[in-house]
Amino acid sequence: MTNGLPRRFLDLLTRSQVAEVAWWSVVSRLPVYLMSLAMVLVVREQGGSYAQAGLAAALYTVGMALGSPLIARRLDRSGRRAVLAVTGVVYPTALALLVWTTRPGGWAQPVAALVAGVALPPANACMRSLWARLPLGEDERETAYLWEALLTEVLVIGAPLMLAALMLAGSAGAALTVVATVGGLGALGLGLVRLPAGTEPTAVGERGVEAADGPGGPSRPPDRPPGPLRDPAMLALTGIMATCALPIGLMTLAIPAFVAAHGSPGGTGAVYACWGVGSALGALWLGRSQSQVALHLRFPRLVLAYALGTGLTLAATSRPALAVALAVGGAPIALVSAAEMTLVSTVADSRSLAEAFTWASLATVLGDAVGQQAGGLLMDPVGPRGVFGLAFATALAGAGLAFACRGLLARGPVLPAECAA
Repeated sequence: MTNGLPRRFLDLLTRSQVAEVAWWSVVSRLPVYLMSLAMVLVVREQGGSYAQAGLAAALYTVGMALGSPLIARRLDRSGRRAVLAVTGVVYPTALALLVWTTRPGGWAQPVAALVAGVALPPANACMRSLWARLPLGEDERETAYLWEALLTEVLVIGAPLMLAALMLAGSAGAALTVVATVGGLGALGLGLVRLPAGTEPTAVGERGVEAADGPGGPSRPPDRPPGPLRDPAMLALTGIMATCALPIGLMTLAIPAFVAAHGSPGGTGAVYACWGVGSALGALWLGRSQSQVALHLRFPRLVLAYALGTGLTLAATSRPALAVALAVGGAPIALVSAAEMTLVSTVADSRSLAEAFTWASLATVLGDAVGQQAGGLLMDPVGPRGVFGLAFATALAGAGLAFACRGLLARGPVLPAECAA
């Protein structure tokens, strides 16, 4: 077990050049996976309707979708310190104002929710781009992205539990304020950590400026990297990620409908949790050994395993059977996510890594949202089993797309000649 995955995680996360930044990145991401829920609880606690609570949560999400690519681009061009310092202050401030100075029905509360979404510290994009730049070996980098995938599963399960624990000691508003403040402090800490030379994303640009300043004076500023989605490999990868997220959204609607049709809806949470637990255990079990197969060849196989796992839900005839199908079928999910992040780090232009990771995350969120909307529209006409079938077919389509794009994913980004030099 000395060479097992837990040992690899421990060796990576306790390294002198990694430990501090990894710790602050976890703290800064605590609000990410619970804030929409917390906002709904706060608005309801203030006496607002579900429609008003939904509006606040929706505007928060809209602000996040609109602001995150712009903030990530600034992160790539200006470095993490200024961006994380500003967002680390504005984000908890906007949420504190929402809780303590606004009320449902007024204009100020939706505006505060929108501003908070725009100002969400780009901790995910920052850390995932740093893993690509830190002085690590290829195997260590794959371990880092597997850690990112596993951390996501842990935070998705654990962050709402933390919110519930805080609410036991006080109100939903106080709990939201505490979580937002801790996240803001985490962003400030992540921005202030000292990193090895050459790790900062502005290093390429700075070298470009120095090269441009010759005996005749400055010639021209270094070329800005094109948008990540203008690269065919990155565009293909985000398309695969969006397609693979569609089944997640479809099943998010089909699972509670199936449980309600086979007994009490009160068991939905336990059945749904088996999905995340299966993904986390799959990462720990299947990720124990390093594969010698090239990632662009391994990735389509992982997506195919994910698709076949999705198909297991079609065989479920009861709540326990569905729980087992989700736990077993969900085993490859974290591995697919880790492979996606590793591929982003290899195919995206190194000058725009944070923006590339942001677009990748948005592709997943968009696919999930479209899947949920489609699942809701199809539930009455085809039922949960029909939606499970559509999820299976969509996942197979994602696998087919991944196999078709193997050649693109094998290549790195095409850089301008002067940048490559």
